[in-house]
Amino acid sequence: MGHSESDLDRLTGETVELLQALIRNECVNDGTVESGFEDRSASLLENELEGLGLDLERYETAPGRSSLVTRYEGTDPDAPALCLMAHTDVVPVSADGWERDPFGGELIDGEIWGRGAVDMLNLTSTMAVAFRHIVKAGRRYPGDIVYFAVADEEAGSVHGAQPLLDDQWDHLQADYVITEFGGIPINESLLLTTAEKGAYWWRLHVGGTPGHGSMPYGTDNALVKAAEVVRRIAAYNPGPRLDRMWEQRVRAMGLGEEISALLLDPDLIHQAFDLLPPEIARNAHSCSHTTFSPNVIHGGVKTNVIPDRVTIELDIRTLPGESLADVHHHVRTALGELYDEVTIESDGDWDASESPTDNQLWHALDRAMGFQYPNKELVPSLVTGGTDARFYRDRGAIAYGAGLLSPSLNAADFLTRFHGHNERIDVESLRMTTRLWLDLFDVLWA
Repeated sequence: MGHSESDLDRLTGETVELLQALIRNECVNDGTVESGFEDRSASLLENELEGLGLDLERYETAPGRSSLVTRYEGTDPDAPALCLMAHTDVVPVSADGWERDPFGGELIDGEIWGRGAVDMLNLTSTMAVAFRHIVKAGRRYPGDIVYFAVADEEAGSVHGAQPLLDDQWDHLQADYVITEFGGIPINESLLLTTAEKGAYWWRLHVGGTPGHGSMPYGTDNALVKAAEVVRRIAAYNPGPRLDRMWEQRVRAMGLGEEISALLLDPDLIHQAFDLLPPEIARNAHSCSHTTFSPNVIHGGVKTNVIPDRVTIELDIRTLPGESLADVHHHVRTALGELYDEVTIESDGDWDASESPTDNQLWHALDRAMGFQYPNKELVPSLVTGGTDARFYRDRGAIAYGAGLLSPSLNAADFLTRFHGHNERIDVESLRMTTRLWLDLFDVLWA
């Protein structure tokens, strides 16, 4: 809208520099309370936002695990408030698989490389720069705008959004929330995240009887039994659920009538996956199925001792509408008679969540995104991972994942960069997303 090219050039440069600094802070969250180090980025962002005349609140939920929040008050106390929610932690890396330093934040051929570049420090930086710009410029809007840089999103939010929304709702209250990730251009459509899958992180304890490893015949080996548990879970097909959101997604992908017809047929959908590029097939499968991924196994004490206890860590992701009872039914069906020989322990569960689309925020995003992609239809989309949006949805807020990717970044490449090697984002996407927030502010309360 009313943003000059020189302003956008300057703001894009500021976004690039802030993103590089956030990457270099190396706020790696490995799931332990001692990791994360989000204090580093909370301090960085606090310095970026100082001098605006706003209250900057720091909340430390554990040593070194700080989140930052500030609120720019609107002119109408009855107008809906908008929260820009971005996490500052990133997942660990296997540095040997990277072509560049994963925490170097290097700018190479128009792309910023580093862990968190797409998940989600790109949004953390664009949101901060756009927020700072409108406050410095003295632009006023009817509703409050909240900037919320939160810790611990990558490990279930135990030290981040979950306790903070319980304890600090007065400071964090919002009617509308934007977080990660949407604005992915596919053919004539833009995917906007309106829903996310639930997560059930289970530990399956498999028992056996110890004995000498030199006499394995006929023994009750917990590891052998666990191997069969893993095999059955990996082979289990819960069947697809093809709802209206799935149909819209398939149509948006523009894969042709033959493949689209297969993807919309519950009996033939797996044939379609074999015809798709692997990255697209994995995402399509997860968007249409509840999934079960055995990812970690612990067991055994010594090479010559038959193990009597093995633990399997299982990542279950459910579609909207599925309950804990449904998950138990799936696992019972997958394991058959072995289900009764497994003890289940939960390591953190949450249900899928979804926001409707016929509301002021949806229409404002449709308009704001249309300034840069005028001929694309906004399509609601399910994200396969979890975000902090669910905590706001639990309190009745409308929460979406948004942003904008440039035409040069295709969906398949983008999806492989989440938690993968050589994570990076192009500067043009940063520019487009920074402008998106400014346009959104202008149209949301119009």
